[in-house]
Amino acid sequence: MAQDFRLLLVTPETTLLDQPVQSLRCTLFDGQIGILPGRMPMVGRLGYGELSFESIDGTESRYFVDGGFLQVQGTVISILTESAVPLSKLDAAEAEKMLDEALNRTAVGDEQCNARDKDQTRARAMLALAHQK
Repeated sequence: MAQDFRLLLVTPETTLLDQPVQSLRCTLFDGQIGILPGRMPMVGRLGYGELSFESIDGTESRYFVDGGFLQVQGTVISILTESAVPLSKLDAAEAEKMLDEALNRTAVGDEQCNARDKDQTRARAMLALAHQK
């Protein structure tokens, strides 16, 4: 029998998923990571981008995650994120609108500039994934 993980996908509002998975791939703030059974424990900071995983029955699920943290401890993968949206529900037009707003926003000072850059990065990642579905 193949070894599997228990995936916990949690947002501030709810636990979205608590299910066994065979493998997982996601976007960290500095690149992509794939996780298979036997992975050493780790903690990582998530970027804006895709979370995909293969269920025990072999079906692949894909989500857009809005940053957060990933922890692998034993056979449990915990993902804490601000939001997670199934790729099938991403709207390219809405992502384009978000990007335009972020690009046209005037920012003064470090805090506003950082917030604008964060919103641009989020919107670009959302737009790229919306075009892939």
